[in-house]
Amino acid sequence: MNYIELSVTVTPKETGSDVLIAELSEIGFDSFVDSDNGFNAYITEDLFLKEELIKLFSKYIDVFEIEYDQKNIPQQNWNKEWESNFEPIDVVGQCYIRAPFHEAKPAYKYDIIIEPKMSFGTGHHQTTQLMMRKLLTLDTKDKSLLDMGCGTGILAIAASKMGANTITAVDIDEWSYTNSIENLQKNNIENVTMLKGGVEQVAGKTFFTILANINKNVLLKDMPDYTNLLEQNGHLIMSGFFDTDISELKAKATLLGLKLKDTMIENGWALLHFLK
Repeated sequence: MNYIELSVTVTPKETGSDVLIAELSEIGFDSFVDSDNGFNAYITEDLFLKEELIKLFSKYIDVFEIEYDQKNIPQQNWNKEWESNFEPIDVVGQCYIRAPFHEAKPAYKYDIIIEPKMSFGTGHHQTTQLMMRKLLTLDTKDKSLLDMGCGTGILAIAASKMGANTITAVDIDEWSYTNSIENLQKNNIENVTMLKGGVEQVAGKTFFTILANINKNVLLKDMPDYTNLLEQNGHLIMSGFFDTDISELKAKATLLGLKLKDTMIENGWALLHFLK
């Protein structure tokens, strides 16, 4: 499958990039790479609608200065595209996230290999790093865990290395599904069950920890399901949204009987940690 690459220049860069990336993810763009003056965004050719893009950017015409170009990216060129941009990531000195072509660093407690293909979740985005930082604080040893919208499988892989015993990872995207399987193999992970689809794939099961790094609309829609899937005293950790969305998500969680344990914010992106 071919992809569309959208090269976006936005001023001011930091705020503008964060806002536009969140908006683009709502209309099907699933991967983003930082650039000097903005970012590149990627979407499968079949999901790309020019009119939606124009409508989205017109909302911010008086807020940001925006310029963009688009081009087709054949699937076979994608690895080269990622390799030119992918840099290793340090997560609070404990976890080292790298591609197979980077050397391992034995000083880190957790070494995670991610094949940098067309999947959200290489560890570079603030929401993935928020989730990783929160995961490192949890006691996951010998406990069950669900990773919803797993992208590259990075959180499921980390949870396995941290001692979780029964892990299920789910993503609706075909490319994410296959890429996650590849990354599980590269990290020699054998206790993760990979499923393609949505939350319906895990109906009737229960988990001590649920991770959901998805956009706000999906989180609001699926939060009742997450609550039903969560064991008593279990943890629901959500990210993928702005700090301006916190009040709406908290209100929904409160109606479902969840209790807020922690809030984390980085560059306008947020994480919420609830207990059942």
